[in-house]
Amino acid sequence: MKTKILALLCAVLMCSSCKDYLDIVPDNVATLDHAFTNMETAEKFLFTCYSYMPNPADVHNTPAFVSGFESWSFKNNMYYFQLNGSATAYAYQMAAYGQTSESPYFNNWSGGNGGTNLWIAIRDCNIFMQNIHKPTDLSDALRTRWIAEVKFLKAYYHYLLLRQYGPIPIMKDNIDVSASLDEVRVYREPVDVVVQYISDLLDECIPDLPSVIQNETEEMGRITQAAAATLKAQVWLLSASPIFNGNSYYAYIKDNRGQNLFNSEFDVSKWEKAAEAAKDAIETAEGAGIELYTYDEFSNYTDSTKLKLALRFRMTKKWNSELIWGSTRGTTGLQQLSAVRTKSDELSSVFVINSLAPTFATVERYYTNNGVPIDEDKTWDYRNRYSSYEVESDERFYMKEGYITGRLNHAREPRFYSDLTFDGSLMYGKGFLKAPEKDFYVIQMKKGEPGGVFAKERHSCTGYLPKKVLNVETTWDKDNRFTNKEYSFPIMRLADVYLMYAEALNEVAAAKGEAVPEDVYYYIDQVRERAGLKGVKESWAKYSKNPNKPNTPEGMREIIQQERLIELAFEGKGYWDILRWKRAEKEFNQPIYGWNVMGATPEEYYVRTEAEARESSFSIKDYLTPLSLYDLDRNPNLVQNYGW
Repeated sequence: MKTKILALLCAVLMCSSCKDYLDIVPDNVATLDHAFTNMETAEKFLFTCYSYMPNPADVHNTPAFVSGFESWSFKNNMYYFQLNGSATAYAYQMAAYGQTSESPYFNNWSGGNGGTNLWIAIRDCNIFMQNIHKPTDLSDALRTRWIAEVKFLKAYYHYLLLRQYGPIPIMKDNIDVSASLDEVRVYREPVDVVVQYISDLLDECIPDLPSVIQNETEEMGRITQAAAATLKAQVWLLSASPIFNGNSYYAYIKDNRGQNLFNSEFDVSKWEKAAEAAKDAIETAEGAGIELYTYDEFSNYTDSTKLKLALRFRMTKKWNSELIWGSTRGTTGLQQLSAVRTKSDELSSVFVINSLAPTFATVERYYTNNGVPIDEDKTWDYRNRYSSYEVESDERFYMKEGYITGRLNHAREPRFYSDLTFDGSLMYGKGFLKAPEKDFYVIQMKKGEPGGVFAKERHSCTGYLPKKVLNVETTWDKDNRFTNKEYSFPIMRLADVYLMYAEALNEVAAAKGEAVPEDVYYYIDQVRERAGLKGVKESWAKYSKNPNKPNTPEGMREIIQQERLIELAFEGKGYWDILRWKRAEKEFNQPIYGWNVMGATPEEYYVRTEAEARESSFSIKDYLTPLSLYDLDRNPNLVQNYGW
């Protein structure tokens, strides 16, 4: 029987071409006893537990990139997926045509349609903990650390399921093969119970995890105390957010036991716990030497170039000082989709896809150079933002001086120019990191130009590309060579935790009718300062049409949310933030606007154009993923999510 169980588990393990520890699985293992014969085989099983981690940089296997909220792509854009051996772009299918309960996209419950059966991942974690006492050549210290890592992974997989489905079963232990049918038919547990379980599990593992990774050659990407503390903060932040805290949508959802699966009453203590956990995560991370990344490698650069590089490297500098936990999975596909053809002789390059397109909603979300929203800045020409504009000399390190670009690109904050590629923008890189600043590439994206329309499926549908995810040292050329410079895609980084803490503190003040705590300003201003912006209170007082906005928790809520959507853009965070804030009905139903990319002249190109019409709309039911009808038929104790 053990042989059969293990064979089943091994059969469903994910396949990947990545050559790192996450891809190592037990091979030719006959029994569980043999899997834990010694330290070597046990370590392989440990890596199996890691192997189920989703790749956060996989564009078509996560809804976070092309939901239409942050980026989009043409409906006929199947080029990349065919190139990579996949005929189905699950993320796009869901965004364009809607979710389904018959065969859900990103089915992480039972697997399929871009999803991985995370219950099998949790089962493997349980198997590991049940058997790790067996190897006799494993030191007590290493055994203790491995157990802590697997407890984290078990908590992480429960968290991913909670975030996606809401109430879920808690799998503390595996169900015995001799269990009765009633024992196998598990129930979903209330959200609050699941949250507490995950939090407790993390509390158990944190003391036994390393504060820093000592063996950087072989162990980067493994779990640390800071990663576990950050996950705990994320869990409580999710629990405290409107999706699960005072949400009337789910007030009457019960299982066949009569158990309420959601608590629809608002509870300020959840925000207090989120603030406490985030503060602890900050202290744990900073105690391990983690700090906001700044660039100081080349002193002869201008300050503007240094700032741009700091902002680009906060994402793509491998294992940089800000990273709490990074992925060792590949970013090649993401970079190919985001790269832009810089010269006409690159038109034939099959690997420069040029098609992951940030929407106008994303482009307009970035601040002006005064650090306030474009519709609030007293000095910024908001009314004429969709017209053309000739770049002035004081912007020559961000755009080509004298170039006709969009006014929407004028006088924006540094993150705008570090994160986005557009017509008239400058790109520093393609492997020439140490080249003089005069060697910037000038990006040309109108029809007939190198970065513009080349084939149906190989250009941006909005006129923008996410430069942020493109490593400065990644290169491509006319000879069809694409040399990808990999980086550790950030799963957790310090700026995120700073903003989590600011958000939680502010929501406590809002609930209690108190003034905004000073720590809220302090931590959001840390992120803004690294981005080259003045503090919140100073920026709003000098430049905003609404100078008192930062003085109330309600105003600060808007500021903090916008700051998160800017700072964490293209990192897979904004999609989930919009869901937990209950803003998706508005944000995910907006038309997809961009420039008229079929225009060959500035007059034709710089016209606000609907890139593509949506064929589905987001509704209340879409906040949580449905369970498949097949899973509901197999287990009548499961209750379907609201609206499905």
